[in-house]
Amino acid sequence: MIDVTKTEGFLLGTLILFIILVVRYFVFGAVLHWVFFAGKTSRWASRKVYSRDYEKKQFRSEVAWSMASSLIFAISGAVLGWQYLKGYTLIYLDWGLHGWWYLPVSLVLVMVLHEAYYYLLHRWMHIPSVYRIVHKVHHDSHVTSPWTAFSFHPLEAVIQSLFLPLVLMIVPMHAVVLLVLLMIMTVSGFINHLGYEVYPEGFDKHPLGKWLIGATHHARHHKQFRYNFGLYFTFLDRAFHTEAPSGK
Repeated sequence: MIDVTKTEGFLLGTLILFIILVVRYFVFGAVLHWVFFAGKTSRWASRKVYSRDYEKKQFRSEVAWSMASSLIFAISGAVLGWQYLKGYTLIYLDWGLHGWWYLPVSLVLVMVLHEAYYYLLHRWMHIPSVYRIVHKVHHDSHVTSPWTAFSFHPLEAVIQSLFLPLVLMIVPMHAVVLLVLLMIMTVSGFINHLGYEVYPEGFDKHPLGKWLIGATHHARHHKQFRYNFGLYFTFLDRAFHTEAPSGK
């Protein structure tokens, strides 16, 4: 294990995490781009959520901002490793420490806390004076694609990256469950910005589906700005009346 409590170990850990995040970005992005934008899209044509086409000039900008975000997330990951080795987190390795029942409970609990954190952050970032500095970069992508998923201003990336190091100081989570959470965060980010709805038609009316956010739901945020601030779930948008009216 790399000792990230030492300077050279921290830098090496950050570099390795950065490489992993960059590879993740380009692998997911390239596959999804080929399937939905560069490949045979006829089967998905009816699932397109924007009337406009993706502008190729966005690509370079989105990749550049995403590389900056990846570096910030890598530093955050190294900080989390430092916290773990110093005993400042409640990450654990013993499957039975809190009981098997707690494993899915901890996943859902942290996702709900993340939802609340992001919803409040997102509403704050839409205050005009804050928006121009922190969040405008992300909204420069008027039509989103897989390359948009992590295109953030560095300040936004820093604020987003604070969540896990903070929450794992107060909520116990098994290391494998944490990896599952990170995968959910990745897949959710790509799906929500895909520009094509991958969930079945009518899924938003399903008893389960109506509570989950997909490309259609998030596209309304990029189109309207004042609606749909959620991350994974719709319940806070519903509770605070910020969910876009049907058809908007």
